[in-house]
Amino acid sequence: MKYPLKYHQDNDINHMIEVIKTYPLATLISVKDNQPLITHLPLIYNDAGKLIGHIDKFNPQAEFLKEDRDVTIIFSGPQCYISPNIYTTKQLPTWNYIIVHLKATVKAIENKEALKKSLIDMTAFLEAPEHKFILEPDNRSMKGYLDYIKMFEITITDWEGKFKLSQDKKPRDIENARAELIRANQKSIEYFLEKVF
Repeated sequence: MKYPLKYHQDNDINHMIEVIKTYPLATLISVKDNQPLITHLPLIYNDAGKLIGHIDKFNPQAEFLKEDRDVTIIFSGPQCYISPNIYTTKQLPTWNYIIVHLKATVKAIENKEALKKSLIDMTAFLEAPEHKFILEPDNRSMKGYLDYIKMFEITITDWEGKFKLSQDKKPRDIENARAELIRANQKSIEYFLEKVF
């Protein structure tokens, strides 16, 4: 049997872009001296089809962001355990999820004005649609941090969408799994916040 199963793969780039835009917190992975460097940070997909990000200059991965370095990026959407009791047919337990894997090259953008504009644009994207906060170009706090933030641009070379959503089941069971994914994610957020905070 070929793996991953074809019906769990989504090759529609527009679907993957929607995951990136809806869940912009990415896992950025690079390798230096056979050791993985991993950072979690928001990446914004722009009109040119690139991902734009910012990283603290003291982060060990910042030094890696030179011209055309290879990186792997993971965007994680909703996920949850699926119990057999939600199905109308006899099944085994499983886990459903939406994940996007990207292979890409990265390069640093060494331009303070571009960095400032990028921070403003990222804030506007993340504040949408209400825009309750607007990062102004003359914000004193932002100006103070420009020397400590590195901007980088990512060019995507390979897309892989992993959308495991019980597609191999009967229509009613697919719908039940979808409803469970929504319910479980809402419940897990409430539980976690109550438990930890």
